Amino acid sequence: DDLIRARASEIETLRHRDVADLDPAEQERLATLIARLRPRAPRRRTPRQDPWRRGRVDAHRTLRASLRHLGEPAGIHYRRRGERPRRIVWLIDVSGSMSSYADVLLRVAHRVSSTTGSGAVFTMGTRLTNVTRALRHRDPDRALVAAGETVPDWSGGTRLGDNLQAFLRRHQGLARGAVVVIASDGWERGDTALLEEQAARLHRLAHRVVWA
Repeated sequence: DDLIRARASEIETLRHRDVADLDPAEQERLATLIARLRPRAPRRRTPRQDPWRRGRVDAHRTLRASLRHLGEPAGIHYRRRGERPRRIVWLIDVSGSMSSYADVLLRVAHRVSSTTGSGAVFTMGTRLTNVTRALRHRDPDRALVAAGETVPDWSGGTRLGDNLQAFLRRHQGLARGAVVVIASDGWERGDTALLEEQAARLHRLAHRVVWA
């Protein structure tokens, strides 16, 4: 019979635990797991044509190559529509009901943003705060400290409709064509009609809205 070698893993327990209930040692292991993530940004097509191994014939480059060889055939060049990373925008609820999760969510946003090199991160509470610059620290712990010092309404109330309205008024360009991730339990202390209106507006602008 084949000998099966295995050992128990402490990481498995994190997959079935609420991150709000983790002890400091488990939180440290979770931070290590997040640091190992290798996220890839979704891609979008661009009007620009890039050189490629096959596809449509690039007549301009083919002709230029032939002219460099005094009109002799020099191979056929091809092109295809280019691709660029699609922007990822995070809107993270840091109100009282979400404060136990905010650190982990910001850590994930920091990892995704620093790895993909694109996107923006905002927190939502009683007001909207842009923490993108704070999260540019390469070290995630320093980035979280900087974000905590930037956010003035940590663990307070929630006005999601007002926050979405402020985001779309000031940063509409960031939302257009982006993947927008809203991390919130949805507890709204303001006007729910405003929340519905602004969420619909965001859906029309963004490539995709993910409410986690």
